[in-house]
Amino acid sequence: MKTIASLLMAAVLIPALSAFGPVDAPSWKIDGSHSSVSFNVNHFLVPVEGRFNNFEGEVKLAKDNLLNSSASFSIDVASVDTRDEKRNKHLQSGDFFDAKKFPKMTFVSTKFEDKGNGQLVVHGKLTIRDVTKEVSIPFKILGEMQHPMKKGMLVSGIQLETTINRNDYGVGSGSWAATAVVGDEVDIKVTLELTRNS
Repeated sequence: MKTIASLLMAAVLIPALSAFGPVDAPSWKIDGSHSSVSFNVNHFLVPVEGRFNNFEGEVKLAKDNLLNSSASFSIDVASVDTRDEKRNKHLQSGDFFDAKKFPKMTFVSTKFEDKGNGQLVVHGKLTIRDVTKEVSIPFKILGEMQHPMKKGMLVSGIQLETTINRNDYGVGSGSWAATAVVGDEVDIKVTLELTRNS
């Protein structure tokens, strides 16, 4: 009788609970002044570093709720900064990013995954210029703590690192598609400081 009663209760409760839908992971705000998007790519044999100064995004993330975590991110291409104004303008031109025609690079997640042994991966669609590709990016959650100066606020950090081939996205047209001067592999590192109300 107890088994039958339990089954009947489950039959009633499960549909009722599912009506509320999955619970999203908590939303975090990106603290832009303590976050960065950087890259490096070889010029001949030497890695040259750069960064994008303007970016924004939405992050819903919890390690114990990766199934319902999500993220979207956009980068202002014209904010590229390699500490050389002439090179910055060249990168914004049609030879590379073509910032006037394609002002934003975007990433939209499709799935977060815990592969075990501390290996976290976010899968999603990366769009640069007019090319969109599926990518899988390893990331780390750097921790979570109460903000020591703002009562009721949590602080967290995440770091993502990956490598892409610029030619896969058409970044480098004509003679600049060749890799004798500018390498094809670009290492990307994104570090985000996140905050939310506890």
